[in-house]
Order: sequence, then C-alpha cells, then structure tokens
Amino acid sequence: MTKQMIIGMHFGNGYGSQPGAWRMPGVDPRNYAGFDAKVRYAQAAERGKLQFLFLPDGPGYSADIASEAPHFNLDVMLTLAAVARETKRIGLVATGSTTFNEPYNLARTFKALDVMSHGRAGWNAVTSSGEDVAANYGQRIPSSADRYGRAHETVQLVQALWGSWGKDAWLHDVESGRFADEDQIQPINMGGKYVASRGPLYIPPSEQGQPVIFHAGGSPNAHALAGRFAGVVIGATFTIEDARAQRMAFRNAAEQAGRDPDEIKFMAGIMTTIAPDRRAALDRKIALTGRTFLQRVRYLEQMLGIPLDPSRLDEPLSTQQLAAAYPSPMDPRSRNALRIAKEGWSLSDILAHGVIDYHPSIVGPGVEAADHMQEWFEAGAADGFWISPDVYEDGVDAFVDGVVPILQDRGLFHQDYEGTTLRDHLGVKQQYGMDNRVSG
Repeated sequence: MTKQMIIGMHFGNGYGSQPGAWRMPGVDPRNYAGFDAKVRYAQAAERGKLQFLFLPDGPGYSADIASEAPHFNLDVMLTLAAVARETKRIGLVATGSTTFNEPYNLARTFKALDVMSHGRAGWNAVTSSGEDVAANYGQRIPSSADRYGRAHETVQLVQALWGSWGKDAWLHDVESGRFADEDQIQPINMGGKYVASRGPLYIPPSEQGQPVIFHAGGSPNAHALAGRFAGVVIGATFTIEDARAQRMAFRNAAEQAGRDPDEIKFMAGIMTTIAPDRRAALDRKIALTGRTFLQRVRYLEQMLGIPLDPSRLDEPLSTQQLAAAYPSPMDPRSRNALRIAKEGWSLSDILAHGVIDYHPSIVGPGVEAADHMQEWFEAGAADGFWISPDVYEDGVDAFVDGVVPILQDRGLFHQDYEGTTLRDHLGVKQQYGMDNRVSG
C-alpha cells in the first residue's frame, strides 16, 4: 500500500487562525466562551477523516485583547471533554506544560480524557518559555537546562503513572464482588532532581492503553525530548529544505534514543484560505486581515530590504523597487515574499498571500493546497500536516470539501479511519507505562 499522509487541524479560540476571524459574517462573536460551535467544527473535521485536532495552550497575557480574542481556548481539557462526547473517531490532542504542572495532575487529566474518549487522547508535552506565563504562577522562567531537565523527568514520571494501574487490573466482577485486582495497582515511588510522585494513578487503561506523546519545538533540546518520547512532532517550517532537515533531526534523535526513526512523525504546518479562485481568496484574506496591513508593511520592508509606502497598498512594487529588493537572510519567509512581489501583485495582495503568516499560507482554490501538500510529502519534508483554517465557521468545510477529496483521489490520504484510536490513526506503536528503551 502506498504511504499516505496524516492530517490534523489546529483548534484554537473558536474563531480561526487569522486576526479578525471573530468579526466575519456568519461567525457568532460569542464563540470564544461557548462549546457548541467548537463541537460543530470538530465534527466537520471528523467528516473529512482528519486524524486529530491540536489545541495549543499558553496562559500568558494577550497584548491585543482590546481588538482580538486570545489565541487559545478557555481551557483545553474542558474543550476536548465536550468534543469527545460528540465525536467518535478523531484524535484529541492538547498542550500541557511540563514547567508549571505537576506530573500527577498531568497524568490524571490526560488519561481521564483518554478513557472517556475511548483511546483518542494525545499530550503535547512542552516547556514554557515566556516570562508572562511564569508571572501567572508567581515564578520566573527557569534556565533552559532546568526546563528541559524537568521536562524529561516529567514525561517519564507521567508515563510511569499511566502504567501504575495494570492492564488487567480492572475486574468489575459483580458476582464475585471484586472491583479490581489490587496486586496490579501499585505505587511507582519515583523521583528525580525536579519532580517526584508516589502514585499510583487510579485510572485503568483506555482502548489504546495510554495517550500518545506529542511535542512542538525545533531546538536541539526539543530534538532530544521528542527523540526519547514523542510519537508526533508539531513542526514550524517554511521551506521543503528546512522541513526535510528538521524531520531528519527528529528521526536521528529517535534513533539515538534507541527507537526506530519511523516511530516519530513530523507534521508541517499550513494556513489555509480556500476559495474558488485566487482573486476571491485574496479578497477574503484582505477582509480578514486588512486592518493589520499598515503595521505589516513595516515588517515587509525588513523582509525585502527596501522602503515601502503604506499609502500605496493598491499598487504593485515598481521596477526599481523589485530590482533593489533582496530576501532577508534572517527570515525564511522572505524568499517567498519576494517571489510573490515579482509576480506583479499589489502591496495589499502581497500581504494577503500570507507572506508574514507563521506557517506557509495557501490562499486560493483547494487544488493549490493539495499540490503544496503533495509536493512536500513526496519530497520527504513531512509525514503529514496540521492545518490552520482562516475562519472555522466555513474554513473547515472548505478544506474538507475542497482539499481532502483531491488528496484522496490522488491516493495520498485515506478514505476512512482504519481503526478507532489515535494510535491507530497515526500508526504509533502500542505502549503502556514507560518505554524501557529510553529509561534512566
């Protein structure tokens, strides 16, 4: 069987990935504080057979709260609990910081979600790096060595707690009166330099045993953490060459940790604005983000190394400007920005192409998104993708109806779920408790 890609979806604040999504026609501006719409968007993603939803989290200060909703959900675990009750197959992945959470709490909440969702949970285990986040806990951000030292201990301790209730411990035998086999439920009594727990965790295994470990990051420390523990990496990259290098770095880290490199899947990000044609998609993006263009022009100047006039948004760059422009070596998005500018688009349209978005941005018909994904996938740059629709209200359906069928017709994406658990969807090996290959 031909190898097929994995697709997940960013699942943020209830509006979409683009600023201004909360103000778009048809969007209920109260969705940030509600769950009904989020459930509906999750069901749309499940209709498209996407393998998982990905909820980032970062409880820091939102600097633009006067005009934009915070980027994150009210609470990632409560959101996924609501979604779990109204979906059947799609995976449910949430971020939980190893820096400001105790391992026992992480173990309990994620395994409880795994049990109630019948084996569909994943934990994006990351460190926190923002002082605004640390301030909310009355602390300062630890050094990188301490953050990642704690992270390694925390993941291992969480997995030990997940395995502290034996696979066959839950008897629930009414006739004999035996609820559980206490000999299979044991304390773990583990501790290190940063964290410790007696255990056990009083939660039986789910249909997949325990949640899948995810990680988001790209530093050498991230490579080491993901290489030891992660089944999936959420990546951030702008070129095929960089994505291929990042993917290989994680695979090498997995191998160095004593694992099979194929056990770790690298997911590249894509931001989507899907419309029947390029002009319609650009107009949609302008309606969404046009209010930011005056500020973004200044950043585009740095990317191209030339002065730009914010009062001439509707005009293309002049021949003289294009001749003088060069891509900034400090920003990997710059080369694409210059390519778009040389196609003759207006300054407003250049920005609407998403050249400053934090992932490659597809602004056009669904076939363009499918082509991008196929090119990267076949080049070995990613095992799959996590999609960030511009506006959830219609952007999820636009991807499901306008991109997924193309990928399926090309044999690049599955026609239906082959199993019921997140491990089934991802092709991640079974594990219960710690992985003894990377212990210590």
